[in-house]
Amino acid sequence: MSTVIAGRYELERRLGIGGMSTVQLALDRRLERHVAVKLLAEHLADDPAFVSRFRREALAAARLVHPNVVQVFDFGFDESAHQHFIVMEYVSGSSCAELLRERGHLDVAEAVDVLVQACRGLDYAHRNGVVHRDVKPGNLLRSDDGVVKLADFGIAKAAEQSSITQVGSVLGTAAYLAPEQARGEEAGPRADIYSLGVVAYQLLSGRLPYEATSLSELALKQQRELPLRLDELNPDVPATLAEAVAMALALEPGGRPADAATFERALRDGARGIAPVAATDPTAHLPAGTAATRILRGGAAGAAAGAAGAAAGAAAARAGEREPTGATRALPRRQPPQQVPARRRAAPAAAAGRQGGPARRSAGPAAAAGATAKRGGRAARRFFALLMVFLLIGAGTAVAIIATDSRDRAVHLKRVVSDNARDAIQQMKDLVGENTR
Repeated sequence: MSTVIAGRYELERRLGIGGMSTVQLALDRRLERHVAVKLLAEHLADDPAFVSRFRREALAAARLVHPNVVQVFDFGFDESAHQHFIVMEYVSGSSCAELLRERGHLDVAEAVDVLVQACRGLDYAHRNGVVHRDVKPGNLLRSDDGVVKLADFGIAKAAEQSSITQVGSVLGTAAYLAPEQARGEEAGPRADIYSLGVVAYQLLSGRLPYEATSLSELALKQQRELPLRLDELNPDVPATLAEAVAMALALEPGGRPADAATFERALRDGARGIAPVAATDPTAHLPAGTAATRILRGGAAGAAAGAAGAAAGAAAARAGEREPTGATRALPRRQPPQQVPARRRAAPAAAAGRQGGPARRSAGPAAAAGATAKRGGRAARRFFALLMVFLLIGAGTAVAIIATDSRDRAVHLKRVVSDNARDAIQQMKDLVGENTR
């Protein structure tokens, strides 16, 4: 005899099982259609805080109606079974977790298609004030006709606040949690972007960016290591797409794409070879408390590129010092003094005294032009110094900077090394300020 939930949903077979729930395929007798019924673990029914929050979150999830979000149809509590349940749209197809088990990883075009659709679902949810908090391959469902849908909105937040949750524990699969989420902080939309970045990394490479067996080990690896670039693991992945995924994996939320729509564009552009636009905080992806040399992504090649950039900047700065500015080029070439009779020299001098000093005024344009040229030289030195800062940071060296000495106007190469990447960058900024005043 089959089990019927709420006198309406006839359970047929199990679709999946997890720590919080079991998902069953069921027939909705009233509407004569198949649905997915999620039966929450019995012990959750004994927690009043969970029940209250679950109802609010289920209502919020039920309001999300989007092609890339699994629709919530109904929820409630079955007294005979002593179970809370959620009735959802049934998606005939496979989850991304099943695809990874079967195939290892997806090709670039297929993976980007899955991720782009997931971004659309997340963007819609975020714009409606709902954060998923548990984005992982098992919650990304791809239907038989290729439509990707995000499942389980709102459930993670409900359980996150439950008194059953042990101190220090965090719901969700640890590998997909954003660093701030793993620390127990409030998870915002950019936490979902981080989680989707982990999914992207796994879909494109077949492995996780950080392999860890506990939250503490995961946190240590996130702080001390940079994951291997995707284009190093899979040569079919364009470097620009690898960079887009790396942005989503930034340790600090400010280093990630501003929203899911921005991440979608970065993925699309990256797949076409277009580099993503830098995030709010370009240093947020760097592990904290490591040597500045950890920034080097390309090893010796990156250092060589930085040295080459420094040499080029120095040559350009020297050329800027020697090249006359527009003001000095406009000045007429100085003529040698002509011999004139003493009486003719005396008359203009006397006239100058009577007319308020035209001789002094005539010297004014030359002095102004000289000052303009001097300011132009300083501006050029400042420009080239700042340019080299950004070139070196972009090349990933962050160990040297080109600056000028205001006393002898020479171009110098100064080495800046720190145990902290942010500190190294700040030292470089201070050096530019001191030498380009």
